Amino acid sequence: MNSVFDPKDYIRTIPNWPEPGVQFRDITTLLEDAKAFRCVIDTLVQRYFDSEITAVVGVDARGFILGAPLAYELKTGFVPVRKKGKLPFDTITESYQLEYGTAEVELHADALKAGDKVILVDDLIATGGTLLAASSLIKRLGAEIVEACAIIDLPDLGGSQKLKEQNLNVFALCEYEGE
Repeated sequence: MNSVFDPKDYIRTIPNWPEPGVQFRDITTLLEDAKAFRCVIDTLVQRYFDSEITAVVGVDARGFILGAPLAYELKTGFVPVRKKGKLPFDTITESYQLEYGTAEVELHADALKAGDKVILVDDLIATGGTLLAASSLIKRLGAEIVEACAIIDLPDLGGSQKLKEQNLNVFALCEYEGE
């Protein structure tokens, strides 16, 4: 792993997308670069290697991209949190607020058990709604969240603070503050 790796060097910013005033942080350019993608996964593996993790929980959809290889390297299982209606077995559901309206995420009712120690993974922490909903599902099954992690944190949108207020440890590889 390169000690001077900065994910921002590989993240493309697209101004005014999907609407005027938004600076969209596009991680596809980071994912397309084999060395950068490996540095992201290696950094997360190093962080959690000695944590006795029993599962990595990834949030639909880009949390899957990070979560699956992380689970593989940590020699544990991967658990998907999906958008409502995408999981085929018995599920538990949690609603969360969007800018205009609400959405729901689901988790298989038997995906985790009491005492499991999990890492919650997504690509980006913005308002925190999706990660808070996912954490609620995990806790309802009795599992413990060791940390919520992402590539990017947008602290000005308040999501990481909301997660911390729910007593969740939060880690991001980089942040874009006031940008």
